Order: sequence, then C-alpha cells, then structure tokens
Amino acid sequence: MDLRPATLRSAWTWLAITLAVLACGRPRDTTVRFQASDGTPRYVPHVRAVTVTTVPLLVKEQQGVLPFLKEDFARGGVLDGKEVYAFSPSTITVVQGDTIHFTFINPEDDVHSFVLPDLAVSLPAQKVTTATYVATHAGIFPFVCAIQAHLPMMLGQLVVLSAESMRGAH
Repeated sequence: MDLRPATLRSAWTWLAITLAVLACGRPRDTTVRFQASDGTPRYVPHVRAVTVTTVPLLVKEQQGVLPFLKEDFARGGVLDGKEVYAFSPSTITVVQGDTIHFTFINPEDDVHSFVLPDLAVSLPAQKVTTATYVATHAGIFPFVCAIQAHLPMMLGQLVVLSAESMRGAH
C-alpha cells in the first residue's frame, strides 16, 4: 500500500465524498418526527410528486375503429357534442399540509384543463405542464376538465386526509 501524503489525501478525499453522498442520498424518516403538546406523534407534511395523464376513452377519432360511435356522435346521439376523456389517476390521496408537485401529461391534440376549487391549470395539446398545490384543508375535492364538451365525464377527486387522522402513523 502506498502511504505517501498525496495518496493518503486522495483516499481521505474519496472517503469524505463517499460518506457525504451516502448521507445525502439516504432516505430520512420524516413521517413522525415531532410530537404534539400531549406527547403523541404529529404528522409532518410531505412533498409529493403526482403525475396525471389525460386519456381518451370515447372520442370522435375512434369512429373508424369503433363503428357504433358514428351513431353515438351523430346529431341527437348519446355523445352529440361530447367526448369522453378521463384523468389517470382519477383519485389522488394526500394528507393535509402536503405539497403536491403535479406533472400533467396531455399526449392528445385536444386541449384540456385541470380545475380544483382553488387551482386551475390549462393543459395544452401534446404538452407536459407542471403546477404546485398545497392541500391546506381536509376533505374530498372534485377536479374536472372545464372544457364544456368534456363535462361531466372528465372528472376525479382529491382526497385530503386530516393531519389529525395521521397521528401515530409511521
């Protein structure tokens, strides 16, 4: 083994870098780190990454593949003036206080939107769009695409669990 100062310095530098990388890359348990005044664990909000994709279910472009759609999209048909799209996933669950970093993927040539009671995001055709949302209140909040021809089919729900309900969760 070479014990010259330059070699030892390189070894120590390599070891320090390795330990720093391991320390930074190690997952931390942030779920229950603090305690409430009565000593019970308190939920610590998370930052969550959620990807939502727009999905065509029954659209005019499918009439050649699904012949029954011609009648459905015709004047007076059950889909007259409508198209059936969906959000995937259609249910998103977080905890009160969590920050959600949304990534919206719209691979289609139709414009969509993602609208919560206090968030509205335009989803241009064939684009990826991002938005950030903080779930400040517990409850079940509907989200929709506000494009008239996509209502009422293109919808979902954001379920925000109360931070209180997460007491003691690990």
